[in-house]
Amino acid sequence: MAAINSEYKEPSYGNWRVPRSAGLGNLGAIGTGIVMAGLLAGIISFAIWGLFYGLGVLAFAGLAALMLTVKDKHGQSVVDRFGTRVSFSLSKSSGTNLYRSGPLGVTKWGLYQLPGLAAKSTLYEFSDSYNRPFALLHVPSTSHYTVIFSTEPDGASLVDPEQVDSWVANWGGWLGGLGDEAGLEAAAVTVETAPDSGYRLRNEVEMNIDPNAPEFAQAVLREVVQTYPEGSATVRAWVSLTFNASLRVGTKKRTPEETARDIASRIPGLSSRLQSTGAGIARPMSAQELCEVVRIAYDPPAALIIDEAHAAGSPVALTWGEVGPTAAQVSWDEYRHDSAFSASWTMTGAPRGSVNSSVLSRLLAPHGDIDRKRISLLYRPMDSARAAAVVERDQNNANVRVTSGNRPSARALVDARSALQTAQEEAQGAGLVNFGMVVTATVTDRQRLADAVAAVEQTSGTARVLLRRAYGAQDTAFAASLPLGLVLPKHSMLPVEIKEAL
Repeated sequence: MAAINSEYKEPSYGNWRVPRSAGLGNLGAIGTGIVMAGLLAGIISFAIWGLFYGLGVLAFAGLAALMLTVKDKHGQSVVDRFGTRVSFSLSKSSGTNLYRSGPLGVTKWGLYQLPGLAAKSTLYEFSDSYNRPFALLHVPSTSHYTVIFSTEPDGASLVDPEQVDSWVANWGGWLGGLGDEAGLEAAAVTVETAPDSGYRLRNEVEMNIDPNAPEFAQAVLREVVQTYPEGSATVRAWVSLTFNASLRVGTKKRTPEETARDIASRIPGLSSRLQSTGAGIARPMSAQELCEVVRIAYDPPAALIIDEAHAAGSPVALTWGEVGPTAAQVSWDEYRHDSAFSASWTMTGAPRGSVNSSVLSRLLAPHGDIDRKRISLLYRPMDSARAAAVVERDQNNANVRVTSGNRPSARALVDARSALQTAQEEAQGAGLVNFGMVVTATVTDRQRLADAVAAVEQTSGTARVLLRRAYGAQDTAFAASLPLGLVLPKHSMLPVEIKEAL
């Protein structure tokens, strides 16, 4: 009888890639067009004005090509970095990096509204088909509606590896299915770690303790309540789904009531499918819960007051006009808001090669040098029709880069094989999703911010992700890390298609 091989082999994941347009060298389509236009202008200058004028035009074209071609490890060219510097300098000179709200602020209505991208947002509350209240956040500048699910992740501790593999597969299927959701624009997963105040544990124990239990058992429970919060941390996770006001391009924009009626019927199905991904019990967040989460993010000491109020049975009543900071100031590399200081990063490179399912575990884990840490994974699923066109165009562009020279580079050959594999998987029914990551570290003491920065940058190395400090855009990255469903490309002045083609 042949022996059965029961040895477990952990699967690996990878083959993420950034689609690139065809062009000369590292230049995209627009960059190649600029170079060709410069060469043409140089030839014309030679013919009309002579040698020196022609050389000057060619030198200018070469300098422009050099500034577009030479990029750092984050894919930033000299033009990109210069534009960021100029944009922040203009913001600082105009005073838009400063924010003051409330009755003594500069806003006419005297509310503590959110700053930046979410300033014009409006919060509604409706009920789904199970009669559960859910918050619906409307961002009128992009015509987006966001619904947020609160989850209780099971974690991978003491869980069979086969179960973890099943969760990962179901998560991939859940993401792939989002491309077929009508009107869905984006999705995000936010994981936050913070110190545990202990009030929730105390409230749970006091409500469930048996007065007839032995005194020794009661004493043990009360000792646990007193000692557990010291050095402990709480981990919370949210999944936000952002829908477009228009179901299809060119159709009429829906009102909040019409959108809520459509989403309410889909929430039970979406939340039930989330449970199979290891997210635990997923339920829609109410408006009050979302207000508390955002309020604590901008003013972390408020968490103690809110937890104490919940433990006492009298939760704090917050409105959307009261969750913003009283004062905020954006610096080049940090963000000060009320009683806290934050630094944010954006992902510029996914892990190279293959990784296992626990690659982000150390980055997600609580850290003693960080008071509050949020990691948000941002997803923009594509519908099947657009995904097919994207992978075919990307494969053709990769083949052009291989065949454009006599000796293609090893990177070009690997890129072509990766593009081919992506096209084959998409043809077999796999979904296509654009994804990114925003990391925010918050401390309540300015002196500890340097330690928090070092902690994030060290753990990002173990996660094999390439993070870049959000220089000049700390407030925007901070807002993007919150479970608000903000779709950053829709807020950009320069369309994403043009940026990718440069």
